[in-house]
Amino acid sequence: MKASVFLEEIKNIGIHTIAGVPDSTLKQFCDAVCLDEGKEFQHYVTANEGAAVGLATGVYLAEKRPCLVYLQNSGLGNIINPLASIANQEVYGIPVLFVVGWRGEPGIKDEPQHVYQGKVTCELLEVMDVPYSVIDDTTSESRLKEILVQAHRQMEDNRQYAIVVKKGAFEKEYTFSWENGYEFVREQALKIILEKVYNDSYIVSTTGKISRELYEQSDILYGNHDRLFMTVGGMGHASMIAYGMAQADENRCIVCIDGDGAVMMHMGALAFLAKQSPKNLLHIVINNAAHESVGAMPTGFSGQTYSQIAKACGYSGTYLVQTGSELEAALLAAKDRKELSMIEVMTSLDSRADLGRPKESARENRIHFMSGYHGGK
Repeated sequence: MKASVFLEEIKNIGIHTIAGVPDSTLKQFCDAVCLDEGKEFQHYVTANEGAAVGLATGVYLAEKRPCLVYLQNSGLGNIINPLASIANQEVYGIPVLFVVGWRGEPGIKDEPQHVYQGKVTCELLEVMDVPYSVIDDTTSESRLKEILVQAHRQMEDNRQYAIVVKKGAFEKEYTFSWENGYEFVREQALKIILEKVYNDSYIVSTTGKISRELYEQSDILYGNHDRLFMTVGGMGHASMIAYGMAQADENRCIVCIDGDGAVMMHMGALAFLAKQSPKNLLHIVINNAAHESVGAMPTGFSGQTYSQIAKACGYSGTYLVQTGSELEAALLAAKDRKELSMIEVMTSLDSRADLGRPKESARENRIHFMSGYHGGK
């Protein structure tokens, strides 16, 4: 199915505002929405999926029009609270059309963090009283029209409806691309970080390509990834995992390597971390102003910096770097400071086409990491 056809049918049922968080399964849809920007639809990349439901609520109150909210199925957890306590028909009754990318579909090989979420995707929608239809690469335009008739009826009754999208449902039609203006390649930045911190620190890394690149680079540099805990799911929570470790043992240095999209998703963590001010935690944010791991759509915060926010929250030291030499200097300064610090690294959107993935399961990685952390015990 062409994403442009899908968007045309969405417009025909009265939807003119689209908001959400990008997903690789929905890449062709996201590309089409970005290329449409400001023509037929108002489009917003929100901090997290729940925020998109909030935005949809406001639009409906002001315009009497439902919104389309798109998300990966892993984001269902972020919408449960506003869906149950705001949008549900028994509360305010806010109509919303959800478009959900189905990662971890049973029987389809996928990354470990998607396996369980994939199993319970439809069940979660049922529990939340959201009727749904599933589309795939065999769904015809006529079938889509039938689905949207059902969706329109539900929304007219102040309810929500979901379209669950299987991998490959949208054919490649458009290619949206942009440059952020930075030249420092992320993988080179991660290599420098590993060279400077790996031997005397434990690293917690965020989901996506950052963890994949760290995994490969640590194996190349040291022949192992024993000191690396990869937070392959739970986007936006790596810094709190790192803090949990840092407060448990103040004699160990913990380094959190975060992504800009992940930080934005749960930015309140910055204020919490600043309040706690662990002296043994270094927070590094790799900022390419995009959700690069799921198609490189710009974030809703692109063009801004997190180090300024961290400073305002109360981080003891903040550094903004754009080159390898600046990064090395910032790492040395943060190490000497021995206080909660953030280093924000502005990088390009470049990544290797042959970038691999961890060979072990998430559980195996956890067991291996803990074994090294606790001296093999």
